[in-house]
Amino acid sequence: MSELITAELVDLDLSATTKDAAARSLAERMVAAHRVTDLDGFLADVAAREAQMPTGLDGGIGIPHCRSEHVTAPTLAFGRSAAGIDFGAADGPADLIFLIAAPAGADDDHLTILSALARRLMDPEFTAALRAGTDPAAVAALIRGAEPTPEAEGTEPETAEADGSVPFRIVAVTSCPTGIAHTYMAAESLAAAGRAEGVEVTVETQGSGGFKKLDPAAIAAADAVIWAHDVEVREKTRFRGKPVVDVGVKAGINRPAELIAEARRKAERGEVAAVSEADGGRGSGDGGEDGSAADHAHFGVRLRTYLMSGVSYMVPFVAAGGLLIALSFAIGGYEIASAKSVADHFVWGEADSWAALLNQIGSAAFAFLVPVLAGYIAYGMADRPALVPGFVGGSIALTVNAGFLGGLVAGLLAGAVVMAIQRVPVHATLRGIMPVLVIPLIASAVVGFLMFIVVGKPIASLQNALTDWLNGLSGSNAVILGVVLGLMMCFDMGGPLNKVAYAFAVGGLADPTDGSLKVMAAVMAAGMVPPLAMALATTVRKKLFTKTERENGRAAWVLGASFITEGAIPFAAADPLRVIPSVMAGGAVTGALSMAFGATLRAPHGGVFVVPLISEPFLYLLAIAAGTLVATALVVLLKGARRAAPDAAGEAGATGSADARVTVAA
Repeated sequence: MSELITAELVDLDLSATTKDAAARSLAERMVAAHRVTDLDGFLADVAAREAQMPTGLDGGIGIPHCRSEHVTAPTLAFGRSAAGIDFGAADGPADLIFLIAAPAGADDDHLTILSALARRLMDPEFTAALRAGTDPAAVAALIRGAEPTPEAEGTEPETAEADGSVPFRIVAVTSCPTGIAHTYMAAESLAAAGRAEGVEVTVETQGSGGFKKLDPAAIAAADAVIWAHDVEVREKTRFRGKPVVDVGVKAGINRPAELIAEARRKAERGEVAAVSEADGGRGSGDGGEDGSAADHAHFGVRLRTYLMSGVSYMVPFVAAGGLLIALSFAIGGYEIASAKSVADHFVWGEADSWAALLNQIGSAAFAFLVPVLAGYIAYGMADRPALVPGFVGGSIALTVNAGFLGGLVAGLLAGAVVMAIQRVPVHATLRGIMPVLVIPLIASAVVGFLMFIVVGKPIASLQNALTDWLNGLSGSNAVILGVVLGLMMCFDMGGPLNKVAYAFAVGGLADPTDGSLKVMAAVMAAGMVPPLAMALATTVRKKLFTKTERENGRAAWVLGASFITEGAIPFAAADPLRVIPSVMAGGAVTGALSMAFGATLRAPHGGVFVVPLISEPFLYLLAIAAGTLVATALVVLLKGARRAAPDAAGEAGATGSADARVTVAA
């Protein structure tokens, strides 16, 4: 088994000033040690993990980590920064940075070592030794010498205090999306806080280093339960009937004493969580600012989470179905939509038969859009038992012509009905059949009644009114809508506002009209602007960008051309006050011009590769080019002004304010 960390993987004078640069510097050492095969591919996986949740921890620690197919063996690189690097921790920059790389199928022995390191980071003596070390080989040996902490592995500690009394008992579960670091750090933090408080804490780590279940006797004897998790707790019905504190994994690391105190209070008040396999890991608890479950968030945040759940599952159907339909139009023309069924009439040698086949396959995929949207909105609210009533409600929305809006309402209704049923106490003999029979049966009947009899027709009327409004848009009204859509697409580049605009556009493709096809064209055009603008800016004014940003700029050409707005995120994260307003302005210009030109698009994705399917292709490309130039000019201007200001200040200190004014004017 190769060593996890060696001297060449230690940098005691890390010069990077940003987390991306730090990750690249340490990853380059992994490449040199033949532990990573593709530097950029690995860094993309690290960035994707970082986007899920910042990896900075209190105490000056940063632990960027990921699983990646580009890693040949579990590897750890360590860097020590004198200036400190912001990894998102509440107490400030990190000076100890650990880059943890695990293969997609890492073995348990290596991952046990990684989990032991994560626990030792909670030990002040260990971190002090890392800060004082001067020899890379000695520091590497210190890191390799970690041993697992028994309490955090699910072993049962002593059951009585020194005076013979029985201590307060807590069982806990910790987990994070990657299962490499936060899982075990939270476990050690809770165990250490328990020892300090005189509380018996037994922790089950549901991470990559193994899943050792808590002893059923320990659960039965526990006075309370703590879940510190960012992924669903496995087999949560084991904890039924216990007070539960339900938070995100970082809360387990940063404020374990508060969680233990809250567990005590809940036990004293006799608060018992209503836990079932249908809860989706939510139970009842206190998410706080570190919470992971949507149930603990503000209603607006929860609603957005539910809707984004539905949209995320719907998008693959949109992409597959829409592109198949668009391809069929490219081969056989728009009249191919009225062709006979290929099940009855298909000629191998005829292009029209193949066009009809693609069209009918794409149409079959499109028929699932609204049911999938409704089903997974409901799923996001109430987990698996809500899938059936959600799909049923979405199908009924199509039947009554309520369309996309009907699907939204059906999904929310299904989730709400299932959540209400789940709160009804039932006899133990019925619990096993509730999620698979009783809940889907009752909820489907209720949602079906509401959609057919109560809300379906009013929503259908609203849908028709919206369709008529879109079809009637012209002149300044269409341009204003294009501006709004462009701003939304470019504000958060793949975030909630971007997704809302995109969902609005693809929803219109389920029942396409001239107005909805214009909206789709404007949305895709605006979404291409941010990465294209940053790619152009890094080309024309290289000195304004770092080496890493210039490398990202080369990739942004392809991402922008492919309608992957997220390609601009690295630039926005590094300089949001200059990049985001610039690309928003460019997106607004593009959206307005696309609507003004009357461009229509039947494909929901594809970027420049579906331009032949656009009604006004040359004007459409002109709109994209205009927005890209506007965004590029603004970002270059703003970044140039920022760079000129320090230069001017420096000259003013040396030659006087008059010279400074000359410098700024130049």
